[in-house]
Amino acid sequence: MSRDEIFAAIPHREPFLLIDEIVERSEKRIVCRKTWRPDEWFYPGHYPSFAVTPGVLLCEAAMQAGAVLVAPQLPRDGRVPVVARLQDVRFKRMVRPGETVLLEVELKERLADAFYMRARVTCGDELVVRFEFTATLVPAPVGAPASASPEA
Repeated sequence: MSRDEIFAAIPHREPFLLIDEIVERSEKRIVCRKTWRPDEWFYPGHYPSFAVTPGVLLCEAAMQAGAVLVAPQLPRDGRVPVVARLQDVRFKRMVRPGETVLLEVELKERLADAFYMRARVTCGDELVVRFEFTATLVPAPVGAPASASPEA
């Protein structure tokens, strides 16, 4: 999937667009890739002498992948999916500058305006974080572009 297609699916832009490319996509599953560049905006403060990718940004990257996954299913009525719940979050490994992660998201179920998804982030063969999350449709603010992005 091209960068333009990602831009069309979600409203995130630099420096908060956390997906580099879509590797694989089906109706119920998506796999994205993100390389954490050493010059990312947050590393100087997290942590100055031992840079570590914040876990919340790893989760956000997976949720952005989930937004791209469900984008084709969204009604064009001005509503956007917003994250309503994260559960069973388990961090297993740190991610350092220069490392690449795969973001795998599966749509488990859709009930009316709620999307139930499962995320798994890996680095090489190692699990980084796994969690489940729910996004629900809410009216977009006046003047905001309608898109598929679940906001945390």
